[in-house]
Amino acid sequence: MQRHHHAVRRTLVALAAAATLVGTAGTLPAAAAARCPAPAVITGHAPTLVPETAVWDQAHHRFLVGSLRHGTVSAVGLDGSVHTLIDDPGTLIEIAGLRIDRVHRRILVTNLDNGVGERSGPATLGRVAGIAAYDLDTGRRLYYTDLAAVAGDGGSHLANDIALAPDGTAYVTDSFAPVVYRVDPDGTGSVLLRDDRLTAAPGSYGLNGIAYREGRLVLGKWDDGTLWQLPLWDPSALRRVEIADGGALLHLDGIFGRPDGTIAGVTNAFFGAGRDAEVELRSDDHWRTARLTAVHPSADATPTAVTTGPAGALYQLSGGLADANAGHPDDTFVLRRV
Repeated sequence: MQRHHHAVRRTLVALAAAATLVGTAGTLPAAAAARCPAPAVITGHAPTLVPETAVWDQAHHRFLVGSLRHGTVSAVGLDGSVHTLIDDPGTLIEIAGLRIDRVHRRILVTNLDNGVGERSGPATLGRVAGIAAYDLDTGRRLYYTDLAAVAGDGGSHLANDIALAPDGTAYVTDSFAPVVYRVDPDGTGSVLLRDDRLTAAPGSYGLNGIAYREGRLVLGKWDDGTLWQLPLWDPSALRRVEIADGGALLHLDGIFGRPDGTIAGVTNAFFGAGRDAEVELRSDDHWRTARLTAVHPSADATPTAVTTGPAGALYQLSGGLADANAGHPDDTFVLRRV
C-alpha cells in the first residue's frame, strides 16, 4: 500500500508539472520559457490575416500580431499557431501599431482605415486615427480614443505606430497628417506636435515608425526615408537627424528601440521604390546624428515591422502587405530571425 501511495503521488506530481508547463493559453513559466530556443523562422497560418505589426509578449511567451485585414489581435506561438485574442468589430477596422504597456499590463493598438480591411468603408476610408487599450490577459477593452477628433481639422488621418514612455504614456504617428499625438495612461489624447515639415508627399504615407529614446521621440518618415528627433520637453525643437547614408532608409516602416540604445527598423519596396531590408542605427549624441551600423537584405517581400523575440533575438515580420493591397491577401505570414 505504501509503494502504491508513492506511485500515485509521483503520477500526480508529474501531471501537475505538465499542467504547469502548458499553463494558461499555451504560456510557459518564465524559467522554462527562458530555456526555449529562438526559432530561425516562424510561419503563421491564418485566413487572410495580413499582420502589419508584431510584438513579443514575454509574460505569455508568445508574439502578438495586429491584422490589417480583420482588425484583430492574434497570439502567435513559436510553432506558428495562431489564436485570436482581441476582436472588437464595433471599434477596430484595421490595426497597424501595436505595443505592450507592461506598467499597466495592457495592449495598445492603433485603429485606421487604409482600404485593406474587411470593415473598410467609404465613410471611414482615410479618415480614421484612433488608439485602443485592451487587457493583456483577457483582451477586454479598457479605453478607445478618437485621435482624428483630437486633431479637430476634418482632414485625412491614419494612425500608424506607437511609442511608449516608461510611465505608459503613448505617442502615435499619423501617416496622412503631419501630427504626433500624446495619449495619457487614462486615454486622454492631445496633439503633441503639428509641423508641416512632416507632411506626406501627395498620394503617399508620411510619418510611420516611432521609438522612445531617453525623453525623446525618434520618428521615421516613410515617403522620403528621413529620420527626426523630437524632444518631449520642447516639441517645437523638432529637428531632422543627420545620417551619412540617408538614402538607405527610403520607405522606412516600423522601427524598434532596443535595450542597448540602438534602433532597428525595416525598409520596404512597397509601391516599387526602396528595398526590402532590416536596418540598424546608432547615435552617440542623443539622436542629433546617427549612423547605419547594419543593412540586412530581407528574404521575404515587404517587411513592415521588427521586434524582439525569445532569448532577446530580433525578428522581422512580413505579412503579405503588397499582395493584400493588390486584392490578393495571403493566408501565411513570416516572422524571421535576423
